Amino acid sequence: MLELRDGASDVSTLNPRLIAILLLPPLMWAGNAVVGRAMVGSVSPAMLNFLRWAIALAILLPLGWQAVSSASARAQIRARWPALALLGLLGVGSYNLLLYIALVTSSPVNVTLIAASLPLFMLGIGVVFYRAPVTAKALIGALLSMAGVLVVMSRGDAAQLAALRLVPGDLLMLLAVACWAAYSWMLARPPPSLAIAQRPSSWGWAEFLLVQTLFGVLWAGAAATTEAVVAPSAIAWSPAVILALLYIAVGPSLVAYRCWGLGVAEGGPAMAGFFANLTPVFAAILQTVLIGEAPRAFHALAFTLIVAGIAVSSRR
Repeated sequence: MLELRDGASDVSTLNPRLIAILLLPPLMWAGNAVVGRAMVGSVSPAMLNFLRWAIALAILLPLGWQAVSSASARAQIRARWPALALLGLLGVGSYNLLLYIALVTSSPVNVTLIAASLPLFMLGIGVVFYRAPVTAKALIGALLSMAGVLVVMSRGDAAQLAALRLVPGDLLMLLAVACWAAYSWMLARPPPSLAIAQRPSSWGWAEFLLVQTLFGVLWAGAAATTEAVVAPSAIAWSPAVILALLYIAVGPSLVAYRCWGLGVAEGGPAMAGFFANLTPVFAAILQTVLIGEAPRAFHALAFTLIVAGIAVSSRR
């Protein structure tokens, strides 16, 4: 996806460029959640995920063509296929599929709340698999950011949180968040075959994302085929469906993944996880705009808490 630094720092000092890079993914993913919910009944979850990445792959091919343009280039992919297959499974084939399935049975409130646990999954996977230290600042930052998300989702009313009930989609979303956290750590601490020193010199961000997507589309295609056999469902084609597919193939896929990879490499997985908590806030704002309601005081409080969490975690 990008030029990763070997052994990227877990927490980095914020700067305007890094803030801008890390703000785009949650904004794009908020739109993805809104579109994914709107597509329920028009496109089945596995087919939606497959079409999304098939279109993204078609757009990526001219940009990252060098990664597959020759026999020697394809040999480089084959030599790294286990790591690339795992990266494609976690980042392309699993997370979004599980998200779209979760949106069928779970409410947007529940799904967004569960997605807000990403920083904790980041910290947990870092401790267990990468022996990354957990500081008090990181824990405090995670709690502050999640508190901000809870304020948005409860609309400032704690009683709404008490009424939440877990459904199968909620459990799938927990698995999705775990997959995304593992994917992010693989970007920051790549296996030896994908380390900068071992990767082909021709692999820039487009080439690296292309080879991930190649394997991800295979996973997504297998899931869509299984879905078509087990629960066949025709696509209800319309201009809105076509526009939705183009949006999720370009914005949440190419633009967001490019920026997320840059942010993870420069700021570290833990820092990126805190910015990801802005996704439900942006989703709430998008929904507010769509239904014509003006922002309220609890939106400002939520932003304050989430930004405070980011600031606390980034202090040296």
